[in-house]
Amino acid sequence: MSHTSTSAILHVDMDAFYASVEIRDNPALRGRPVIVGGAPERRGVVAAASYAARRDGVRSAMPMASALRRCPDAVRIQPRMAHYARVSAEIHAVFARFTPLIEPIALDEAFLDVTAVARLHGDGETIGRRIKAALCAEIGLVASVGVAPNKFLAKLASAIDKPDGLRVVRHDEIRDFLDPLAVGRLWGVGRVTRARLAGEGIATVGDLRARSRAWMKARFGARGEQFWRLVRGRDDRPVTPDRAARSVSQEITFAEDLEEPAILRGCALAFAERVGQRLRGAGLRAGEVQIKLRDARFRTTTRRRTLAAPSNDTRALCAVAGALFDEWLARDRCPLRLLGVGAGRLTGDSGEQLSLLDAERDEQGRKLDAVMDAIASRFGSAAIHRGRGA
Repeated sequence: MSHTSTSAILHVDMDAFYASVEIRDNPALRGRPVIVGGAPERRGVVAAASYAARRDGVRSAMPMASALRRCPDAVRIQPRMAHYARVSAEIHAVFARFTPLIEPIALDEAFLDVTAVARLHGDGETIGRRIKAALCAEIGLVASVGVAPNKFLAKLASAIDKPDGLRVVRHDEIRDFLDPLAVGRLWGVGRVTRARLAGEGIATVGDLRARSRAWMKARFGARGEQFWRLVRGRDDRPVTPDRAARSVSQEITFAEDLEEPAILRGCALAFAERVGQRLRGAGLRAGEVQIKLRDARFRTTTRRRTLAAPSNDTRALCAVAGALFDEWLARDRCPLRLLGVGAGRLTGDSGEQLSLLDAERDEQGRKLDAVMDAIASRFGSAAIHRGRGA
């Protein structure tokens, strides 16, 4: 779908997500500098920092030792990735009340296309305010929202007035919004490209906009064509929900290399549970489950297994994800930097022919999943999750 001046795309970004969850769960931390991340003696890095810590110069991805030197009074908290994944599911349940067109980007951010629901819920700005209010009242967390005609502009807008921001960019405001921004805010303009542009006297988006299309393509090739479009606020990429995807997955990069098997396995099962919820919400079943593991040397391992029959049953997904993790643990046990669980070979949730015994078990699983989905939708995913034998 090409976006027009009447399109309404939201980018919702939770403010200091991991740190905010920890402060919400422990109100004694409110107002204090909180840093979520790995231990400095283990070369840990900052996964998230509260705004009190950011005032002392602490930033995400900074070495923890450096962060604690800048902010010696900070409270350091070890990340709880499985918990953050469950809170993320609560957040996405709020999004789903407004639109089915949700594209998750990370645990703490997503794009929403609300163009078609204006009559039901109001315009993009109204929906943005309603989502912010619901997240605050029901989950106790603050989000910043950008509202714009496309994904590129919406993501830029959400970052402008953090924390607790809401910025709307209307079609006739695109040039005034973009031109003053640093050119490094454009997708594809990293440190090297920024230095090249600075050598040409280009510091802002407006400076780059003044150059011709031919000039950009001559210097940057295909990226030059992209830059020409972006400086004009053009982005035709649709919001792609799970229903349109060829796979559904959930993954996280840890703040430090983790090697505790119980924590890692628990995270894998929590992600499998979240993948099951997303499959059921999209009316899909998976024919394959996979896990993705990346170690401290950035070597990536993917293990996958085909299911006997396509399924979105949480027990089946967790059983396979757990077995794949156990196989990896037995052969390649080492500290991990990244862990993910995915479901592939997706088909419509139309059911398949089962034996009488399998049908009974399948029906029991569907009832349990339906109850858990209903509880999670109403009270949030943190209200309930499975025990190891469920």
